[in-house]
Amino acid sequence: MTIAPRQLAIAAALTLALGACAKPADEAAAPAKLASDTITEASFGCIRDLTQVGRFYVGNLDGDLEATLAVARSETGGTYPAGSVVQLVPGEAMVKRAAGFSKATRDWEFFELDVSPAGSAIRKRGHADVVNRFGGNCLECHAKAEPQWDLICSTTHGCDPIPINDAMIRALQKTDPRCGAPEALSAEEQEGLAQLQAMTGA
Repeated sequence: MTIAPRQLAIAAALTLALGACAKPADEAAAPAKLASDTITEASFGCIRDLTQVGRFYVGNLDGDLEATLAVARSETGGTYPAGSVVQLVPGEAMVKRAAGFSKATRDWEFFELDVSPAGSAIRKRGHADVVNRFGGNCLECHAKAEPQWDLICSTTHGCDPIPINDAMIRALQKTDPRCGAPEALSAEEQEGLAQLQAMTGA
């Protein structure tokens, strides 16, 4: 029996279609891997490469910066999207993980970092048990933020005052060693940095 060219073309097309359908279901439906699903030391760089909003710097590991900024800049609060990064100082970070990651922390993961010109090293990470260099438990402090602020502390969000002032915060941000050359410090910031070094022994 002779097969017409048109029949051969139809058979080839069916073979291709069936081959595509034969992929394993889990492979065909596998969701795209997000950067915030696997956070490493390389996820954290120069704090000043993030976007400054008030005293904080924010970013989004998954590329959804506009959604993160919308919440960070809101005067009424909101829930940060997954992938959001919030940093006040170079050595600490909060990252919003996917829904269901941690009910206790509203899906935030806390990070304590060692920073140097070579990059970041993760000292501690987790949910309820991360303690910073000043002996404060991250969740215990952030849990005092009023609900609309999604655990983000600020001077008007209901959290207890932190043991460092604005001059110290600016000095740490300006001298993040991952950024290369530090930015110029005011006399007040230089004094704040000296006080910080005395407090931490660093």
